[in-house]
Amino acid sequence: MSGATVGTTIEDVIQTVKSYDADADESQIRDAFSFAEEAHAGQFRATGEPYVMHCVATAMTLAGMNLPPSMIIAGLLHDVPEDTERTLEDIEKRFGPEVAGMVAGITKLGKLKYRGIERYIENLRKMFLAMAQDVRVVIIKFADRLHNLETLDAIPPKKAYRVALESLQIFAPIAGRLGMGDMKGQIEDASFRYVYPKEYEWTKMLATTTGAGKQKYLAEIMKRTKGILEHAGLKNIEVHGRAKHVYSLYRKLLKNDRDISRIYDLNAVRIIVPTVADCYAALGVIHGTWTPLKGRIKDYIAQPKPNGYSSLHTTVFCEDGEIVEFQIRTPEMHRVAEYGIAAHWQYDERKLKAASGIERAEDTRWMEQLAELNKEISDRKQYISALEEMKIDVFRDRIFVFTPKGDVIDLPEDSSPVDFAYAIHTEIGDKCTSAKVNDEMTSLDHPLKSGDIVEIVVDKSRKAPNPDWLSFVKTRHARSRIRQKSQMSLRSWIKGLMPGNHG
Repeated sequence: MSGATVGTTIEDVIQTVKSYDADADESQIRDAFSFAEEAHAGQFRATGEPYVMHCVATAMTLAGMNLPPSMIIAGLLHDVPEDTERTLEDIEKRFGPEVAGMVAGITKLGKLKYRGIERYIENLRKMFLAMAQDVRVVIIKFADRLHNLETLDAIPPKKAYRVALESLQIFAPIAGRLGMGDMKGQIEDASFRYVYPKEYEWTKMLATTTGAGKQKYLAEIMKRTKGILEHAGLKNIEVHGRAKHVYSLYRKLLKNDRDISRIYDLNAVRIIVPTVADCYAALGVIHGTWTPLKGRIKDYIAQPKPNGYSSLHTTVFCEDGEIVEFQIRTPEMHRVAEYGIAAHWQYDERKLKAASGIERAEDTRWMEQLAELNKEISDRKQYISALEEMKIDVFRDRIFVFTPKGDVIDLPEDSSPVDFAYAIHTEIGDKCTSAKVNDEMTSLDHPLKSGDIVEIVVDKSRKAPNPDWLSFVKTRHARSRIRQKSQMSLRSWIKGLMPGNHG
């Protein structure tokens, strides 16, 4: 993603848009810039630059994601109704209902009058509702937030910390859930240095000192890889390196006792080939050249992640016993891996009208569920309790578990076979008695891992789930269903004890 740099101009934005959409109406983009410049006249940011430069930086990040002109224009205008005398009606009159609708959505996500936990809850609630109504609004908000994070040095440290923490806790996980890997990584890295400054410096230093010596080695491996793939008859290949994001590296270090030698994808090699068949051919060539590490081959093409991510991953012993991870994908898979749901808008919008609806229904059902929950729960205490469960469902690291037929079930990390059973069907959850994981009988509280194949054994005569399951289930759906059925079962039992109910 080629984002904004210091001194980015509207001409840079237009040039970027024209590079992927030759038919884009540049006069409309210029008009939006003039409108924003006039509306924000006399306003300056804490950095001292004219406010409109923030609007340009936001638009440039969106253009760097190859998004359509309507979103670029909304990016330029996103702060107008909230911070100037110009209204949404003015925007609609000049730029049409689609742009005005997106700007209205961003305005609703605007300033919050709450503090502490209240602020956090309200922010999450607004993000969930905005996603359910028009996910483009959240994509523009990410671009806006990213530029704010890049200029945090200009604001008081306490405020900078709050903005960074909110970004790390809310914006980055939602970007990840939407498959926007690059945006997630950028938001995390920009926030990390303000939330955990010492850990940031330590991780960056470790990555620099460890990675410095490997750059030359990796360049040689990439050159050799391209050579062996071309020699095998593969054409139109791209091979390039990918350094790990700093915050992502920090989290992996914590999981591996801070030992960087146990992290195999510090510098991954990406291979981009024209077709799916070429992906598997490339994998075969790499395994024919170097020895793969056992258990490190992942086929996300045959079984994509629920957020749409597809690739082949393999980790191999290269020259001198060095361990290198390869990620193999087509250009289309690469677009989805980098931009996630935003990739749906990277084509001609008319072609997308039909396709995006199908994709969205499949990829983002959880958004609608969250929005419904926001509408249903008005009691504050009940909402905070439900929010904790939502955070586990939505923000926790995800695992991808399979049914015996090969269907992928997306669950929070450390979910149990009971969570899996409820994810398939409520009745299967209610009546499950035992589970097989990878063909071995296991307890119902057994923590599942990505790649596990799970089979649930049910007892059709079972009346209700076991209330003890509440001590280990992870998903909100399983927890609420067990509570509901347990209460119903208890009421039936009490009713049975009452006089006159014994025949």
